[in-house]
Amino acid sequence: MTTTRIPPTEISGLYGAMVKKFAGRMFGQVPESIGVMWHHLPALKASMGFGQKIQKWDECDENLKSFAHMAVASLVGCSWCLDYNYFMAYNNGLDVEKAREIPRWRESDVFEPLEREVLAYAEAMSQTPPTVTDEMVASLHEQLGSAGVIELTTVIGFANLTTRSNTALGIESEGFASSCGLKPMAERVVPSSA
Repeated sequence: MTTTRIPPTEISGLYGAMVKKFAGRMFGQVPESIGVMWHHLPALKASMGFGQKIQKWDECDENLKSFAHMAVASLVGCSWCLDYNYFMAYNNGLDVEKAREIPRWRESDVFEPLEREVLAYAEAMSQTPPTVTDEMVASLHEQLGSAGVIELTTVIGFANLTTRSNTALGIESEGFASSCGLKPMAERVVPSSA
């Protein structure tokens, strides 16, 4: 990991002890990113709390939500979120072969049509300004239903919060996926400008 733009601080107190214990069990170490966010405990708690709530929602397929978050991370360039979500896909029994292909999803042949629509929607939501079309939402609505599209959209919005925050603070991959023996992520194919 490179040096973060704001140096991590000591994780302390009773809440800190709980966070260290949980992180140690989950990752085998306390991520440096928690030390960075520890400077503003209410912001850390809010982000972690909302992330935990999102994980409990069940109106949209977990693979689709995971792929969408990773598509945002790949587009924005958040290596921490790509690594973490690849690691979590493995731990949650999701499709890791597809997850590792997210950075090159347009060229990969492993994705089904609905998955491709979700990935395109995640990227369209993440553009500035967003490039979401009526047709995108109508197709997803037909396949996922109202609640499914709302859930997916909220997950993508949260992914933009976390990926852009991590990137701005210089928080990068900490090697969670490689510690599980997962293959390296596929490389993003960047179109050459003509």
